Amino acid sequence: MSRSMRSSRRLGRAWWWLALLMSAATAVSGCSAADPATAATAARYCRQLVIPAYFYSSALWAQASDSKPPPSDIILDISGIGAGDAPIAHFKAVVRQARARGVTVLGYISTVDGQRPAAQVETEVRNYQAWYGVTDIFLDRVSGQQQQVAYYRQLASYIHQYDAGSSVWLNPGDFPDRAYMSIGDVVMVFEGTYAQYVSFRAPDWAYRYPASKFADTIYAAPASSVPNAFKLATQRQAGHVYITDESGANPYAGLPSYWSYEVSDASAGCASG
Repeated sequence: MSRSMRSSRRLGRAWWWLALLMSAATAVSGCSAADPATAATAARYCRQLVIPAYFYSSALWAQASDSKPPPSDIILDISGIGAGDAPIAHFKAVVRQARARGVTVLGYISTVDGQRPAAQVETEVRNYQAWYGVTDIFLDRVSGQQQQVAYYRQLASYIHQYDAGSSVWLNPGDFPDRAYMSIGDVVMVFEGTYAQYVSFRAPDWAYRYPASKFADTIYAAPASSVPNAFKLATQRQAGHVYITDESGANPYAGLPSYWSYEVSDASAGCASG
């Protein structure tokens, strides 16, 4: 091989490496949101913990609210259907405590898979505001079906009109018809066991939305699974997460046995943002 040919090869390799580096830089700074692998690698966001507080205990509420850092959101479930029949002093106190710590409290309302009359749901919305000062709403048992989009759009519109700054969460427990993404401020797209979560897959269109739009709730998760559960949540574009080792009919009857560890692990992601 002549000197001129060797120089040409070296120059070619130099340009090749330069092109590769430029391509990599472009991929990191402007990755396509529709590419799950690239988005998961480039996404660095603080995981927001959300607690389904389907328990009464003041001690548990205090443990949750006094965490450092405290959870971003706590779901207040009073009756299993909504705000109940009358205000309860106990829940007024724990809500005040949580909000004083900077926690957003969401009022739980079941829509009974879209079969509950909208007027009943709207009454629950008014009662949460009047009795507890709670205007952010968590709608549970959301059907996620296309034929009920109008029903949920009506509810979300009412909640926002009743309080312009309110947030509406929807819980279909799985990825719903995509139309629901324009209805809920946050959509809980997974609610199940850790064993189910391992094989869970998000549709391609999910990566076109910010992680702040999605929540995943994972129960029956042993302590050893927490790091991987958080890793999977990041890969699946879930900005709001809850992990617990509780299980059974109500896996939200208490906090996980490793709550302080979960708080620490979740907040560690904030440092890399």
